[in-house]
Amino acid sequence: MFRLWAKLWKDNHLLNDLVIENASPELNRTRKIFAAIDEICLHYDLSKPIWLDANIEEFKRHDKTRFSQDNFIDSIDFDYLEIHVIEEDDD
Repeated sequence: MFRLWAKLWKDNHLLNDLVIENASPELNRTRKIFAAIDEICLHYDLSKPIWLDANIEEFKRHDKTRFSQDNFIDSIDFDYLEIHVIEEDDD
């Protein structure tokens, strides 16, 4: 089972969180991450974040990254969206 945890933060307070699960064996890890982000954006009514180089490097290193206003085209009413892979598929 693949699980990704999304958290909305504002002023160092957790506003809301959501765990997305994906057990689809035909999708690779990258596709599961993007599918989870699509589901998160749909749930919170957000535009899709733009992955900057810093996000990519942080995600590669820690399986976790933050998307702030710089990553969104529309304005957001929180400080950042944090995503974190909390469970990987057993191969």
